[in-house]
Amino acid sequence: MADSEKITINLSAVDLGKIDLLVQEGLYSNRTDFIRTAIRAQLEKHTLEIQQSVARHSYVIGVLSYDRADLEKRKAKGETLTLTIVGLLHLQEDIPASLAAEVIEAVQVRGIFVASGEVKAALADRMK
Repeated sequence: MADSEKITINLSAVDLGKIDLLVQEGLYSNRTDFIRTAIRAQLEKHTLEIQQSVARHSYVIGVLSYDRADLEKRKAKGETLTLTIVGLLHLQEDIPASLAAEVIEAVQVRGIFVASGEVKAALADRMK
């Protein structure tokens, strides 16, 4: 399971050319290195806003993974889950859609959500 996801961006020819110049001058190893560095700098610049939002919305930061046994334990206790995460949420392939629908009350992922198509479909009306 990858801990990163590919995104696509559109840049003007001039901006792309400027990035290529910086790569040529050895400031960055390639275009991707430049873009990652620029994104990290912006995220660092907005650390306070991110922290405030995480606290306000009770997000978990990092990686959450649940399997069938985890959800069955919750079901046996009569518990439901509200999953709010900044990072990666992985619902294992062994989770039936019906179990996910029974136990998971709400899902909000800011990042990557990995689950079977059936589980995602069963939770579609609970995703924010």
